[in-house]
Amino acid sequence: MDASFLETLHVIAGAAGQALLEMYGAASLPVDYKGPGDPVTAADRRSNRLIVEGLNQAFPGIPVVAEESEPASFKGFHEAERVFFVDPLDGTQEFIRRNGEFAVMIGLVEGRSAVAGVVDAPVTGVTWVGAVGLGAWRIDPKAGRRAPVRVSAIDAVARASIVASRSHRSARLERALASLGAREVRPLGSAGLKGAQVAEGVAEAYVDTGASTKRWDACAIDALVTAAGGRVSDVTGASIDYRGPTLANERGLVVSNGLTHEAILAKLARHVPPQPR
Repeated sequence: MDASFLETLHVIAGAAGQALLEMYGAASLPVDYKGPGDPVTAADRRSNRLIVEGLNQAFPGIPVVAEESEPASFKGFHEAERVFFVDPLDGTQEFIRRNGEFAVMIGLVEGRSAVAGVVDAPVTGVTWVGAVGLGAWRIDPKAGRRAPVRVSAIDAVARASIVASRSHRSARLERALASLGAREVRPLGSAGLKGAQVAEGVAEAYVDTGASTKRWDACAIDALVTAAGGRVSDVTGASIDYRGPTLANERGLVVSNGLTHEAILAKLARHVPPQPR
C-alpha cells in the first residue's frame, strides 16, 4: 500500500462523483425501488459501472463487491486476499431529495481488515482518503488544500457530538441515541459523510443500531477512521466481518474517535440486545 494506490482510488471516485453531479442537476430523475425504502436511480448504476470498470482496469484480479453489481460478478470474493467494497452513490435518498448529503465510497479489504478507503463528496468537491499505516487526509481542490486529519481528543460521551442517519430512523435508534447522553446528536445523510466527520474530528462518533447498512457502507469509513486514529465495530464491539456469509451489517455500526467507543458500547448494550452469532 502506498500513496499512488490511494491516488488512483481518489481519481476513480472523483470521476464517478462528477458523473453523479451531471445527473444531480437533471430536471427529472426516475426512481426505481429494490425493496421498501430502498431506492435506486440511473445515477447509482452509472457510477457503479464507472467505478467497477476503473478498478478492474487499474487493479485486475481484485474482486469488486459493488452495491449495484450482479452478485455473480463477485462470486467467490470471500476467498480472495484483497477485495474492494464499493458504494457508488451512498445516500441515494439524499441525492433524490437534492440536499447534497451523498458520497462515493471505495474501500479495500486485505485479509480480514479494511485497510484503505476513499470518500468523495461530489457537491462540495471534498475527498477524504486514508490507509492504515499511512494516515488520513482531507483534500479540498477548491481551497487548494490537502491536509492530514485526525480524530478528536474528546474522551467523554457527555461532551461528544454524535452523527446519525437522516433518512433511516427508527424508534429503537432514537431510544439508543437518547441513552447516550451526548452533547448533541446531529442528523446527516450518507454513511460516508458521517464517517468522514469522525475521521476529521468534527464529530466524536457515528452510531447506527439497525441493519440498514451493508459492507460497502462500512469498508471505506472503517479504513479511513482507523487510519485517522479511531475505531469501528458493530454494537457488540466486534470488528466488521468482511468475509462473513452476509453483506448486511446486521448488528449495526459504531464509528468513533476510539476514546468514547467503550462508553458508547456500554450505553448501547442496555437498549440494543446483542443478536446471537
